[in-house]
Amino acid sequence: MSSSQKINGEHLKTARLFRGLSLSELSGLTEITKQSLSLYENGTINPDINKLFLISKALNFPIDYFMCEDNFSVKTESTYFRSLLSTSKIARTAQSVRIEFIAKLYETLIEYVDFPNRNFPNITFTEREYNNDNGADESWETEEIDNIAAKCRRFWGIGNEPISNLQEVVESNGIIVTSLDTNENEIDAFSQRTIINNNSVYIIVLNSSKNYVRARFDLAHELGHILLHPWSENIEELSKQEFKNREAQANKFAGAFLLPKESFGNDISHYPTKLDFYVHLKDKWNVSIQAMIYRAHQLEIITTSQYQYLMRQVSKRGWRIKEPNDKPYIMKETLLQEAIELLFTEGGMTPASLMFALRKKGLILRHEDVEDLLALERDTLKCDEYTPHLIRLK
Repeated sequence: MSSSQKINGEHLKTARLFRGLSLSELSGLTEITKQSLSLYENGTINPDINKLFLISKALNFPIDYFMCEDNFSVKTESTYFRSLLSTSKIARTAQSVRIEFIAKLYETLIEYVDFPNRNFPNITFTEREYNNDNGADESWETEEIDNIAAKCRRFWGIGNEPISNLQEVVESNGIIVTSLDTNENEIDAFSQRTIINNNSVYIIVLNSSKNYVRARFDLAHELGHILLHPWSENIEELSKQEFKNREAQANKFAGAFLLPKESFGNDISHYPTKLDFYVHLKDKWNVSIQAMIYRAHQLEIITTSQYQYLMRQVSKRGWRIKEPNDKPYIMKETLLQEAIELLFTEGGMTPASLMFALRKKGLILRHEDVEDLLALERDTLKCDEYTPHLIRLK
């Protein structure tokens, strides 16, 4: 790097946030002062090459990433986090940066692969103010969300029976789904709307450490946010009560979408107060026992006292954290994974040429990070340094 070549300070900041580090933490890892790091990120001064190597090593980012410009049209908007109230801002920012990288990967892939178009029903949700801490039954909202969930099922032609592959349903209608290791105690799942080439693209990220039924409910919950809520506002500016209302609405949508009123209601009505019967139905509906109990109460199939009794039994049996028949959720056959496979098997690409295509657009990452962002198996993109051919076949 010549003395006149300036680094991209914004890329330095992005890499730091991607790793979930504060300026103080990066300073501790590199022994470069916090003030100097801030000046580097702001573009006020340029680090010497030795300091740049220290930063590259600490952040585990290729040094070239700090010396290139982006060539993307991605414009990210608000991000819905399920644990907004309990998650640190630095953790949320790290995931927001990662989802922006996913959007850039998607923008690169759509140059080579046709993805399903967005296909949403026309939905108008009337959001009204209320305090859901007072225990009041907001039956007007429950009915409206039930109707929206039923309309969505009709529009997508999935009937009223259990959804065998929710991920496939969501992705076939134009939503991108992937997973990240997001620390089980901090972030359950999150979703974001991104503008790419003037088109809105919705991305849902699931926590890879969750079990199968929990991940399905999280996916339906994020779908609820996408269909019900506005995306033009800054979610961080919502009041605590407004955010809790949004979360409650997304939960209601998830329950209504996964457990339709008529078909699930008919199933559970046989033995609505028998906990072991919920265990049996879990295998059919692929929804947690606790969510089914809540839905049965919401549909007034069981009374409040019966609901409370069943939940006490759930606690007594130790099922609050781990229920019977839980199984791990393995992210597979996503649109992003299939796009990579298609490029390698039919598109004439190799891991090296794909990484080079990303490099040309300014996305210079370790192959392990790209694999994590796309939920690929480890070493799928491992390759030697790519050298483009100077001559080609006619």
